[in-house]
Amino acid sequence: MTHSVLNEAGKFSASIEVSPKQAVERDDIYDLIPNGCRVYVTDLGNVPEEMIIAGNARLAKAGHNPVPHFAARRFASAEAAEARLERLVGEAGVREVLTIAGEAPEPGPISSSLDLMRTGIFDKHGITHIAVAGHPSGAPDITPDAIRSFLMQKHDYAQTSDAQFRIVTQFGFDPKRILDWLGELDSWGNKFPVHVGIAGPAKTTTLMKYAALVGLDNSVQFLKKKGASLLPLLTGYNPDRVVAPLEEAIQKGGAGALAQIHVYPFGGVAKTADWLNSRGSWSAQTQNTDPSPSKTEAAS
Repeated sequence: MTHSVLNEAGKFSASIEVSPKQAVERDDIYDLIPNGCRVYVTDLGNVPEEMIIAGNARLAKAGHNPVPHFAARRFASAEAAEARLERLVGEAGVREVLTIAGEAPEPGPISSSLDLMRTGIFDKHGITHIAVAGHPSGAPDITPDAIRSFLMQKHDYAQTSDAQFRIVTQFGFDPKRILDWLGELDSWGNKFPVHVGIAGPAKTTTLMKYAALVGLDNSVQFLKKKGASLLPLLTGYNPDRVVAPLEEAIQKGGAGALAQIHVYPFGGVAKTADWLNSRGSWSAQTQNTDPSPSKTEAAS
């Protein structure tokens, strides 16, 4: 018998992310990603507004569930954020978003994802699910106390919102650290389900580059330390070395609010899709539709 968040094969279901440019220009990804899958659409501040709208719209038309990133500091005003949201809802049928602070050369007046939520635009436009960021390995320039404070303030906000909330984390490579962090969340009183970020199959050198770019120094050091035994530089790394211990912890009842995985396809969407299909994460994705008074949500 498997735990309710695992499928019949004892595997997590999985979401994935793509860039707006990939969503618009890459025909092949639509044959690789299963219908109904959550597909997060990044916002790195490097593509036009029209491409963001078009990428989400194409994903929705193809039968996927687009989840656009909303980076608070990249908006010139609350009105600009609402204008994008209104178009995404109207033209792409968006009902879910990921809210992050984001970075910008000249940050706008909205300084945090919490402030963006407090504008009320997501409830106003019928957003049903709001994802917030999680940091198992910590975050540059943010103290652990500040991370905890912001998360618990989001819990307070969730009680005033019609949306359901979840945590989607940055990627990491140390399953023990992830499980310890899940325990820390429990001790804080976290009620949001957690979708743990996993780097898809890729060369270790590629993973180190991405980890360094987003300031995950602990992850870079872990990769260097384990390079010889865990993540051979020539053959790349196997994400199952991270995911399998998490699934085992679920089976033993020791993984807190962990609900599923969210995969960053650093080695390419095709390679990531092959891995997810072969391990069974994209077969019979589990959904738990039980109502929850604490604003937690289904895994999908």
